[in-house]
Amino acid sequence: MIDVITIKDVKVKIGEACKLFRTSNSLSREELAETLEISRATIQNIENGKNATLDNVLKVANHFGLLQSITNEIDKAVTNQNDISLY
Repeated sequence: MIDVITIKDVKVKIGEACKLFRTSNSLSREELAETLEISRATIQNIENGKNATLDNVLKVANHFGLLQSITNEIDKAVTNQNDISLY
């Protein structure tokens, strides 16, 4: 069975991760926003799975040390795509 994932599903997962990391680090939305130089409303929007810019999502990911993991997964996907052969 093929799993279908939507953009909304990804936004929700990113929001859940943001909230989890923020709360596990005992940060309020305002504290995280101030640290990242973005608004508290932006953090709230990310956590609620609403539209956010890629820059803001990556700022959050960077703050919690996730950029390397994201990059590794992209590299794996590219490598797997390049390894596909029809012959």
